[in-house]
Amino acid sequence: MSGKSFNILLATFAATGSFLFGYDAGVMTDVIASPNFLDYFQTTNTSPIVGAINSTFSGGAVFGSLMGGFTLDKYGRKRTIQIGALIATVGAILQSAAVNMAMILTGRIVSGWAVGLLSMAVPVYQSECAHPKRRGLIVGLTQQMIGVGFIVSTWVGYGCNHAPDSSSVQWRFPLAFQALPSLLLLAGLVWLPESPRYLVERLRYDEGLRVLHKLHHNGKNDEWIQAEFEEIRETISAEQATAVSGWKAMFAVPQWRLRLVHGTLVQVFTQLTGINVIGYYQTIMYDALGIKGHRNVLVAGLYNCVGPITNFFFIVFVLDRVGRRKPLLFGAVGITIALICEAILNSQNPDGTRTGLSIAGVFFIFCVSVIFSVSFGPISWVYMSEIMPMQIRGRGNAFATGIGNWLVSTLFAQISPIALGKLEWRYYFVFATFNVLVTIPTVFFVFKETKQMSLEGIDLLFGERALGTLPQDLLERKMNHVKALHGESFEADDKHSDVTRERSLQ
Repeated sequence: MSGKSFNILLATFAATGSFLFGYDAGVMTDVIASPNFLDYFQTTNTSPIVGAINSTFSGGAVFGSLMGGFTLDKYGRKRTIQIGALIATVGAILQSAAVNMAMILTGRIVSGWAVGLLSMAVPVYQSECAHPKRRGLIVGLTQQMIGVGFIVSTWVGYGCNHAPDSSSVQWRFPLAFQALPSLLLLAGLVWLPESPRYLVERLRYDEGLRVLHKLHHNGKNDEWIQAEFEEIRETISAEQATAVSGWKAMFAVPQWRLRLVHGTLVQVFTQLTGINVIGYYQTIMYDALGIKGHRNVLVAGLYNCVGPITNFFFIVFVLDRVGRRKPLLFGAVGITIALICEAILNSQNPDGTRTGLSIAGVFFIFCVSVIFSVSFGPISWVYMSEIMPMQIRGRGNAFATGIGNWLVSTLFAQISPIALGKLEWRYYFVFATFNVLVTIPTVFFVFKETKQMSLEGIDLLFGERALGTLPQDLLERKMNHVKALHGESFEADDKHSDVTRERSLQ
């Protein structure tokens, strides 16, 4: 098997953790539409307790993400993902066996804990294993598998929704199904290697070089692999020579603080597109459009298919060519327009009886998914994972995911069913306004382009290293790499980098 094929296989299997993210987040869409579930727990789909079911999941994910800041550095990337898979299994058992609302909420917290841990660990593992030219594709598989998880959760839920209303199979089976991919991930990772950068950081140089060779060898790039290994080793050695332990350094060192802010903001902006609100509560939105019963769940299933299909073509053919900033700007503008159109249509169709407006309303909800899948969906994970320096990569991604993604998600998961009931179509303007006033200006004026750069090369985009000095030959090599990427074509950069690396090896 070629290095490229193995690299993609590794990233895809690791993204089973992202599948769990999508499945666990999406499964409640159908569960809260189950008549048996609502009757069993004596609630309605717009009640505060339904908001609590989703917000406890997101709240657990906050702590799971922050936990990853410790486990990634202490136990490694692979072990952290396995820990998340084990916790996810426990969460699935608690939810599917629930006899009261307390068990459901506890199970959601545990599953959220697992998903939070997986949501920050999987992109780090993928990013550190990826070739610079394919990192958008490799880390973009995170969003791809999140989308696949949503698809599977919806169709499992749709099938179970056809069980008699007297049967708890309507909701117990979809919740139990979560255990299958988590056990598969737990066992399967035994045969996959640890991240080469983590191995080098632990001074396991021979093993790190072997893994790098297995991930990237194509039969004629031995010198490139050796040069890449030396760059990783020298960079990490320089960082370790000026090491600062603890979480405080992320905020105290200006360059690291800047990169932490970038990673956190891209996660916040992703949540403020409103995508998770739609994912959690789209069945409520379709109710408002007059689409009810099995048709409601069917439309939700179709919605969950649109995003992953779009995402797949984007990460395979587009992302590593166009970069990060342009798609983010396109996404913020496009989603804003779609949400405004959705609000206008809903305002003119308050009882959902105008069929033409209802169809148009569904169309614009679908548009949000499509636009998200060619912008914030994959890029939020790619950009966050690639801009963190090695010294704070675990803690930085933990903070960005836990606070930027999950804490904000917790807030909207709790208030959205209430807001949709009270504000109705006006609620869409909350997200549209934020995009116009905050997201678009920040991405345009502040975010940096990082496409096709090595993780070590990205350091120079954010200024000279905050602590210590790199060896002069490595610094010159990295500076030439950055200049080539931003001043010439990538093909020219490849030739330039080969020459530079050959000279550095002599």
